Amino acid sequence: MFTFANRYTAFVDACVLANVLRRNVLLTLAEAEFFRLRWSRPVMDETRRAIRDILNKLPDADERAERACAMMEAAFEDAMVDGFEDLLTACRVLPDLKDTHVLAAALKTRADVLVTDNLKHFPSEKLASFNIEVRSADEFFADTIELSVGTAVGALKMMRSGFQRPALTVDDLFVRMEAQGLVATVDILRAHARSL
Repeated sequence: MFTFANRYTAFVDACVLANVLRRNVLLTLAEAEFFRLRWSRPVMDETRRAIRDILNKLPDADERAERACAMMEAAFEDAMVDGFEDLLTACRVLPDLKDTHVLAAALKTRADVLVTDNLKHFPSEKLASFNIEVRSADEFFADTIELSVGTAVGALKMMRSGFQRPALTVDDLFVRMEAQGLVATVDILRAHARSL
């Protein structure tokens, strides 16, 4: 069976988890065992607030946000990282100190990569001494899919078929991905559209 998950760990920021399409792609690839997925309680709290804000016009926005986070935590029971508070001081090198907890938790779990779309808050020159790579969701997805295109395409096909209201054609999926900035991901998947 294909698996990279026993040796590669990805810590994910709330900005990736809050977006429904990015979240689905991320969780799908994690379920396919391309990587071990990690997050922290502060990240999940931020995710919950962000989902609620995205859905703010719906009367049940709070319940939907809560349900989305509960489902993620149930599906990935070992993803939660805690006990990183002693690393917070060492991580106060970031431009926005509110992101210190993200780096501290990623370091605690010895993540290979921190996946965030907030790249300006995690500049590579500030992270050079921490031995952790920072990638956008698009870069991370594209790189992950290239590890085993057949496995990834099969998993993403199942993800796409799960969208029912409305159902998504492959072209619909590509349009949505591109609209969400997942351009490199679509560039790789386009050659495999018939299998999606």
